[in-house]
Amino acid sequence: MMEVADMAKQMIDYQKSTFNNVFNAMNMLQEQSEKMTMAFLEQSPAIPKTGKKSVQEWSQAVKKGREDFKKVLDDNFSKMETLFSDAGPKA
Repeated sequence: MMEVADMAKQMIDYQKSTFNNVFNAMNMLQEQSEKMTMAFLEQSPAIPKTGKKSVQEWSQAVKKGREDFKKVLDDNFSKMETLFSDAGPKA
């Protein structure tokens, strides 16, 4: 039973590491896109302030959604790690 628990822990660690790497890359890409969009909006006299404010609010909502998503996955990875650490033999 211990071998199965160890394999499960390794799979969870791999999945968690992969998720974190992909999430961080996606996060950097979205932050860079946000910076470029905001720079464009600030330099464009044709876009009204209400339009700029809407884009800023949308950007904040997207960022909060990313943070919430990351928190849910981190919590669930933690639960899976706990589940398999408790599956080992008791001393």
